[in-house]
Amino acid sequence: MTVTTNASDLVAVSVAGRVANPGFSALPAEPYRLTAEGKAFLWPTFGGIVYNVSVGDSAFGWSGDCVHPSVSIAHPDANKNRGLNIFACVGNRATVTSGAAKGATGTVTGKSGRFSDQVIVHFDCATRQKIAVDDQIMIAAEGVGMTLADHSGIAFKSLAPALFDKLPKTVENGVLKMGVVATVPPHMVGAGAGLTSEGGSLHIQSTDRAELARHGLDKLRLGDVVAIADTDSRYNHGYLRGAMSIGIVGQTDGPRAGYGPGMTVVMTAPDGQLSSYEAAANIADILELSA
Repeated sequence: MTVTTNASDLVAVSVAGRVANPGFSALPAEPYRLTAEGKAFLWPTFGGIVYNVSVGDSAFGWSGDCVHPSVSIAHPDANKNRGLNIFACVGNRATVTSGAAKGATGTVTGKSGRFSDQVIVHFDCATRQKIAVDDQIMIAAEGVGMTLADHSGIAFKSLAPALFDKLPKTVENGVLKMGVVATVPPHMVGAGAGLTSEGGSLHIQSTDRAELARHGLDKLRLGDVVAIADTDSRYNHGYLRGAMSIGIVGQTDGPRAGYGPGMTVVMTAPDGQLSSYEAAANIADILELSA
């Protein structure tokens, strides 16, 4: 069904970054990290060009820690990188502007934040073979400022209007209901809680595998659209009874306590204006992203 946005009034603006190199923090224990059981591990983590993990693949089972599928970009200037992370929206078009893959196009599929604000961009596997670390990628950023005339209490976060138009949805008794693969209960919301919702990610805690399976979250794929119950993300991510947020799974699982598949929150409302229903909803299928 059609739900009218103010898309014609939105400003489309360029933001850019470079293909990020995987890195580690300056903490004394790095490069080793600890699992929820206290065991040290050393696995690939976020950043770089990931050749064999793509949107549409399982969010679980990889020997990696919160891996970003395909390509991660960031700007070396912290202030400009903040602009990149805020204005880039899931569904935006990305274009390689330097290097052997110059001219190739891709799609923004997620974000990550806190210690390393990065934007996640999907390119097909053949293009990934040509892309190099430090290649420049420009994004036609559009989506910040989007609103709905008939649902003024719903706030959009990091969502391209063209993708919103394609997401499964319906309106019942004045409530916008979004089609989702599963619902994340509030007690499983982990890393990212309390932080800004204008960029970055919010993680599903996955240490308790039985609880994960009980809520149908153990089969999530990268790109799945999910509901996040009792979560208000209008300004910062936090618990609020009756609120709801909608997220898109952008990162893989990891073994650390408090972490798991990372979601980019794209919609939120505090007072029952936003709801969900079960549906097949993965952006790899919706946007027909090529492998």
